Amino acid sequence: MHKYNDIIGKRIKELRELSDISTEELSSELNMDEETYIKYEKGEKDIPASLIYEIAGVFNVDMGLLLNGEESRMSIFDLTRSGEGVKVNRRSEYTYENLCKKFIHKKAEMFIVTVNPKENPTPSFNKHPGQEFNYILQGSMKLFIHNNEITLNEGDCVFFDSTHKHAMIALNNETAKFLAVLM
Repeated sequence: MHKYNDIIGKRIKELRELSDISTEELSSELNMDEETYIKYEKGEKDIPASLIYEIAGVFNVDMGLLLNGEESRMSIFDLTRSGEGVKVNRRSEYTYENLCKKFIHKKAEMFIVTVNPKENPTPSFNKHPGQEFNYILQGSMKLFIHNNEITLNEGDCVFFDSTHKHAMIALNNETAKFLAVLM
């Protein structure tokens, strides 16, 4: 597993312990089995960005605290220069770049997500509270959501209820990139 998993897991554990919440209580709040949650916390399993977002919501902290260990401080604007977002390599299928790391009390999280092509890809489903907006910046991908398969090409966008299981795969053996906004 990645060292990054260990770091985020330790931050989540520390926050959970400071909040005097058991692993059983938190896993129940997140609608997952306790064993899986403990693997995330120990860094033994890749934590999806959507789950980090959900955990941040449970503890009422900005996602940036869990990703980079820094409290968000900006209240008027937060500028992220090209290529300077916080990279989050959560799963082998996706690479995330958090575009807004220091703005306090955000109402959404913004990422550039890169989906790498794979031979005979199997969608890796996840779900999280809220809604999600995806705008395709490069390439083509297939979105799987609620018994639907939607092909999206550069310039296309989709808005959906992210409480439904969803996954993306790159098409045409090319990398796909999209702007994801989680609300």
